Amino acid sequence: QVQLVESGGGLVQAGGSLRLSCAASGRTFSTYIMGWFRQGPGKEREFVSAIMWSGGITYYAGSVKGRFTISRDNTKNMVYLQMNNLKPEDTAVYYCAATQVGRTIMESRDYFSWGQGTQVTVSS
Repeated sequence: QVQLVESGGGLVQAGGSLRLSCAASGRTFSTYIMGWFRQGPGKEREFVSAIMWSGGITYYAGSVKGRFTISRDNTKNMVYLQMNNLKPEDTAVYYCAATQVGRTIMESRDYFSWGQGTQVTVSS
């Protein structure tokens, strides 16, 4: 198992930027696929982005592609989500999660570890 702690959320105006961080514990972090999900008010949790263990392959939801960038530093057990040109509809609690090769990376049910979430609020 891996324990995850997110940070970096906050209140930002539309068009602004935030960088979310996810700190992971565990010696096998570099073998996991890491994902970001979000849950807006009154909405279901949805996939945002994921990055393969090596960092060479990334995935994005269509709604954030071109605005968000996921990255990881396996030497520091960290995953990041750089969010630019934020929109009010990006307002949500953002969660970091871990899964393994062979799982469906866009399905939240296939992730076995979750952080507590960090709130992102974008004002218009």
